[in-house]
Amino acid sequence: MTSISATLTPQDNPLLDFSGLARFDEIKPEHVTPAIAYLLEQANIVVTQLEAPQASVTWATFVEPLENATEKLGRAWGIVGHLNAVMDTPELRATYNENQPKLIEFWTALAQNLALFDKYKALLASPDFATLSTARRKIIENAVRDFRLGGAELADADKVRFADIQEKHGALTTRFSENILDATNDYALYITDEAELAGLPDDVRQAARAAAQQDAKEGYKFTLHFPSYFPILQYADSRALREKVYRANATKASELGSKPEWDNTQNIVDILKLRNEEANLLGMKNYAELSLVPKMAQTPQEVISFLEDLGQCARPFAEKDLIELRAFAKDQLNIDPLEAWDATYASEKLREQRYAFSEQEVKQYFPEPTVVQGLFALVQKLFSVDISADKAPVWHPDVKFFKIQKDGKLLGQFYLDLYARNGKRGGAWMDDARARRRHSDADRLSDL
Repeated sequence: MTSISATLTPQDNPLLDFSGLARFDEIKPEHVTPAIAYLLEQANIVVTQLEAPQASVTWATFVEPLENATEKLGRAWGIVGHLNAVMDTPELRATYNENQPKLIEFWTALAQNLALFDKYKALLASPDFATLSTARRKIIENAVRDFRLGGAELADADKVRFADIQEKHGALTTRFSENILDATNDYALYITDEAELAGLPDDVRQAARAAAQQDAKEGYKFTLHFPSYFPILQYADSRALREKVYRANATKASELGSKPEWDNTQNIVDILKLRNEEANLLGMKNYAELSLVPKMAQTPQEVISFLEDLGQCARPFAEKDLIELRAFAKDQLNIDPLEAWDATYASEKLREQRYAFSEQEVKQYFPEPTVVQGLFALVQKLFSVDISADKAPVWHPDVKFFKIQKDGKLLGQFYLDLYARNGKRGGAWMDDARARRRHSDADRLSDL
């Protein structure tokens, strides 16, 4: 039988090219399955080798080869996951969902591998542990912790159930995100009566008209992407329009949403049940306890006490603001009672009256290039670095790429993908693209 490794090369598959930044412009859905299969094969070969007895377990003979093998797998899957979040297509989604269980199975089995666990514990207990760098000691300590959290100390029957929980949880959380994205992309509100758009700024109308024209429709198109729907809540004089858009956004992917197949209600219930069962298998009362193990807070009660204290401090001021807003809405805007879809609109009107401040008027002084350059200027001043445009393969024409330098030396690079679009997960978030580490055989840094 011919192994995958004998037939697959980075030239054949850009996902296997770790020589530099990801070749985002070349990666296709059909590359995913063969690349993941190859990397899983390679990682399993290394795991099998490291399971064998060793005369002496050291960082160089054990930790580094394991990190080398698993890092490539994690990096490739990270690229796939990122593309699935920013350029979701039916083909990419299908291959992502096909391969995700394979990754979960591998990582779960790795976390429950007693031979590897024993070697990490041996490293932790060895006299040489104290001579390691702070970073390496922390890596070993975290590995021992994560083996325990991964179910390494469970009975065999519980390990099987634990692995089943991981696979089901991964599938459910992925489906949850897909439902939200699908519901967001599906919604379209076309308005042909300009009277309904009273109060909306010109640039918002222009964007909505352009969106309708792209669909070969008359009038204006609004969606549940934030830049499209939020100006309605903030500026639209039509209370009915604000309510319609607010309800559409608040109920997307729910039992009140547009399509039953996107209802996340049962997904939420099932996810919570699985998390609770996972925590119980590991000897904890609830998932909150499990979640806090690698974090600063010690107990769920500590977190709750912090939040309650924060709430007690903030609530009087929030209640005062709400009373004032309700009175203003009733007296000045003839809105009574003040509903959720009125709050943003009334707040904007109150700011305009009380402070002569309008976000729309201020916005003209803060176009994207000005804001981005201002942000860069602040970072450059604070950290004495230089940020400038750079070139790299990108996943969409809107994406920009920059480099960070200090005294002419490259410190880092980053992508900037600012715009909402169909197929891209909403919100503000980031992924890591490539890390760096210090090799054990030389005092040098290399890109992973």
